[in-house]
Amino acid sequence: MRRIAKRHSDLLGGNHIEGTSLVAVCDPIRTRADAVAGEFGVAAHYDMDEFLARKDIDAIAVLTLSGQHPAHVIACARASKHVVVEKPMALRLQDADDMIRACDQAGVKMFIVKQNRFNVPVVKAREALDAGRFGKLILGTVRVRWCRDQA
Repeated sequence: MRRIAKRHSDLLGGNHIEGTSLVAVCDPIRTRADAVAGEFGVAAHYDMDEFLARKDIDAIAVLTLSGQHPAHVIACARASKHVVVEKPMALRLQDADDMIRACDQAGVKMFIVKQNRFNVPVVKAREALDAGRFGKLILGTVRVRWCRDQA
């Protein structure tokens, strides 16, 4: 299982977010879907259309590979499901625009996860910037090292 999917399933399935619960999971790779579903006692789906047809799902966390986000978010919107989508939202501006349009037309909300803005080093850097500790900022760079291979 991808690390981010584990994080979302642990939070939702473990009832760590007030007012939410994990109802079902969907992954075309049966072993992954079955593993998460079994851990939290929820339904496993392997077909997205079947998953989207469920009436007991209000919102969906899209945790697929970045290039798949547009198609999956648009499908969720067309199924009248609110969407939480992992970053990056899309790889092309046109795809991002299509996602926004689909959600607007369906009357659903879309939220793009940008949790790093709450990390302590990021918060402290922003506080220092706002306090003027860096003087007049001309250029800035950021180096983020994640546990990811080149693929």
